[in-house]
Amino acid sequence: MHVLNLTTNADARFYRLQVRALEESHGVTCTTLSVPGKHHAGSPRTAADYLRFFPQVIRQSLGEYDLIHANYGLTAPMALSQPRLPVVLSLWGSDLEGSYRAVSKTSARFCDAVIVMSEEMKESLGQECSVIPHGVDLERFSPTPQAEAQAELGWDDDKYHVLFPYSPERTVKDYPRAERVVEAARDQMSKPIELHTISGLPHPRVAVYMNASDSLLLTSKREGSPNVVKESLACNLPVVATRVGDVPERLAEVDPSFVCDSDEELVENLVRVLERNERSNGREEAKRIGIEQMADHIYEVYEEVLAKNGRKVTQTA
Repeated sequence: MHVLNLTTNADARFYRLQVRALEESHGVTCTTLSVPGKHHAGSPRTAADYLRFFPQVIRQSLGEYDLIHANYGLTAPMALSQPRLPVVLSLWGSDLEGSYRAVSKTSARFCDAVIVMSEEMKESLGQECSVIPHGVDLERFSPTPQAEAQAELGWDDDKYHVLFPYSPERTVKDYPRAERVVEAARDQMSKPIELHTISGLPHPRVAVYMNASDSLLLTSKREGSPNVVKESLACNLPVVATRVGDVPERLAEVDPSFVCDSDEELVENLVRVLERNERSNGREEAKRIGIEQMADHIYEVYEEVLAKNGRKVTQTA
């Protein structure tokens, strides 16, 4: 099967994992076409960049492809502008709940299939779609002794270490709230608490930070299916999080870990996790959402779309 992928960020870790898994597990040949311009949080692409993308997509779609997979809502209009190929759309979260919501929802109605990351996103979309969260790399993210990880990072083992897994500059992740929660928790603990942030690390290093930490603290205002939560589960790192995206579903059977609705609950449960000083049973949950399972479900969507359109799959050489 030959798939033309459209994306706003070809370097996104979860996108690269998706492509790799489809190629390795199902022999899918994936070609990636990315929106022109540079992808920066502080310097978003312009309307002109997206307009330049239309003719690129139309030209590329004339090749020997079975379907187009539009990854992120803003690529859907370009995918739909070509008349030949069926279109699968994946919504990642911010494209459905953020300022691009209208583009994503309108485009989704005209696609042959839509994939979302959580049941919450499915409800928000309001149409038939497949819920397929991004898979977690269980080989890269696995439990290692906490003492060894802390020694590697030079962390003091006489402190509690809480991990905020994003850059403090990302407003939607609400770092100020994480600071407030940790500050309030400090007043209730006998040992100091240190709040760590991570940004721009090579992906394998993230696992070291997760294995060294005592808890992940997620204070996001909105999420789809946050990879950092699933990666924490794979490392057996307890999670204290706001009620966003599919986090309640992911943490439903995980102990110790908590979903919270208020600052008071975040503080109370962070203290509870730190006082217990135990790793979680999260890896059992993470095994349900591995990369291979994700690839299997996406491939099933591809097959259903092609069958619905009466198309035969192009055999990979």
